[in-house]
Amino acid sequence: MRRLLYLSHRIPFPPDKGEKIRAWHILEHLARRFAVDVGCLVDDPADLRHVPALAARVASLEAHQVAGGARAYLRALRHLKPGGTLTRGWFFHPALDAWVRKGLASGRYDAVFVYSSAMAPYVMGHPRHPATQVRVLDLVDVDSAKFKAYAQTGTSLLRPVHAREARTLLALERAAAKAFDHTLLASAAEVAHFHSLAPEAGHVQALDNGVDAARFDPAGAYPNPFPDGAPAIVFTGAMGYRPNIDAVTWFAEAVLPRLRGRSPAPSFHIVGANPASSVRALAAHEGVFVTGTVPDIRPYLAHAAVAVAPLQIARGIQNKVLEAMAMARPVVATTGAFEGVRAVPGRDLLVADAPSDFAGAVAAVLDGAHPALGAAGRAAMLAGHDWSATLAPLDAMLGSG
Repeated sequence: MRRLLYLSHRIPFPPDKGEKIRAWHILEHLARRFAVDVGCLVDDPADLRHVPALAARVASLEAHQVAGGARAYLRALRHLKPGGTLTRGWFFHPALDAWVRKGLASGRYDAVFVYSSAMAPYVMGHPRHPATQVRVLDLVDVDSAKFKAYAQTGTSLLRPVHAREARTLLALERAAAKAFDHTLLASAAEVAHFHSLAPEAGHVQALDNGVDAARFDPAGAYPNPFPDGAPAIVFTGAMGYRPNIDAVTWFAEAVLPRLRGRSPAPSFHIVGANPASSVRALAAHEGVFVTGTVPDIRPYLAHAAVAVAPLQIARGIQNKVLEAMAMARPVVATTGAFEGVRAVPGRDLLVADAPSDFAGAVAAVLDGAHPALGAAGRAAMLAGHDWSATLAPLDAMLGSG
């Protein structure tokens, strides 16, 4: 059986949040066609319990624990080189680097798949053994653009840090795209944006995110987590992640007050792990609830009156949108959160940006103005975001069809 090296900046299992969902489904797809050696980092101690389960699913696993939080910043600074990225230092581990170098030098890999720009330096600069080895890089999103947005909207203390990271990370993304045979991004819009920043990059194409429609099935029996009976507005996502923090803050402060006075009054539920202190503080607002980690987000989606994706900073395809639509829930999203979703606004979901327009769209759903929205959204997911279809292009790239 042909052998493939797969590198990921975080353990790609279980598929329980954004980056892991894409990483896992790609890995699962490749593992049906290759004997896969996986190298990854574990920066959340809670993920250590998943290492044995992942090891049982692949040919071999090299997983190294690294510190997160403030200690990760210190690690990034220690490994920072002139012109280098903090991202690279954040996800650098010398033992993993040695393992990758040894594996590449052995000549045992027919193909290499690297998930995220942070892992590209582990492979860049090393010769191909054999010369026919195919190397694929999944940037997922243009991360440098995200840091540019942070620099424009963040605190004055961090703006120069984020501006520098935007510049250095773009340089890495451009160099990596030249070093790999194929470069992937999560949507056609991301590809167009990357080409505008790196016109010299060739072999760049979109590989859409999918959704597990069998898992996110509205026909399942899910317990109701909203016992008070108030119409529930739901946001799902990792709540230590800045774009999600900004999104729920914007909704709670700029949109939800416009919905007060309705009868019955809707409640806003922020569902996701590791909520930042600013997110937890939102629970002081009338009608706002912060769950923290939940064992399963599906009950919250299944019983939601409407799912919202009010992202102000968004790159690529949002799994939260795909999952809510697969669950046949009405979705209201900003233009950024809608990017890359194979659906028709007004038929399959609603798209709005200004606070008044977003509140109006949510109110219209709560008033029953769009009774077919949920069913149309699920149909769009079945038609456009089935994983087996979205991942099929990998077979041609890697010669594994």
